[in-house]
Amino acid sequence: MTTPRWQTILFDLDGTLADTIPLIVASYQHAFREVRGEEIDEVRARAWIGRPLLGALLEEDPERGHELDRTYLEWNLANTSRLIQRYAGVPEMLTALTDAGVAVHVVTSKRRDTARLALAAVGIDHLVDVVGALEDTARHKPDPEPLLEAARRLGIDPGTTVYVGDATVDVLAARAAGMAAVAVTWGAGERAALAATRPDVIVDTVDELTAYLLGGTPVAAGTGE
Repeated sequence: MTTPRWQTILFDLDGTLADTIPLIVASYQHAFREVRGEEIDEVRARAWIGRPLLGALLEEDPERGHELDRTYLEWNLANTSRLIQRYAGVPEMLTALTDAGVAVHVVTSKRRDTARLALAAVGIDHLVDVVGALEDTARHKPDPEPLLEAARRLGIDPGTTVYVGDATVDVLAARAAGMAAVAVTWGAGERAALAATRPDVIVDTVDELTAYLLGGTPVAAGTGE
């Protein structure tokens, strides 16, 4: 019988626990179409995933960033239940971790309400709580502040936990916080870009991730070495 590698595990949400990528991309496309009359492609939209929404939009358009943010959120909330998808095996993974005595939490760049809505939409809101959201810190990934604040709230040493995410900003934030970092490839990030940030391990399936977190070896998983 294996022993979990960590007693506390922090997860990113978008592209890690819930397949929100099509929803996010479509929300960006709608906002830019409505506010700027501009069509943006998926590659451009995916590049913003993992960052705080308003900050990314203000950087792109300082004058209309707030309007883009409002338009994005209205459409996103109206279409969450239609476009969000489950990742097969995630509920089972969270259940297995909890059964093994592991505390599982979410740290996300989403607003708390939208994060909880996403968790509920994929049926895992009873399995994991949101311990870190956009409102909780002034700085955000790749800055380590969200992860360090989550560790402070949980009363744990950052060096004894891990952050699991699908984007380069997730790995960079984990490293800067002194946490272990696990990258997954089923979300927004490209494997080569993730590998360049040198996570402890890169996994390609939820089964591999479950095995690794529970103390086993992820089958055929790549590493960040």
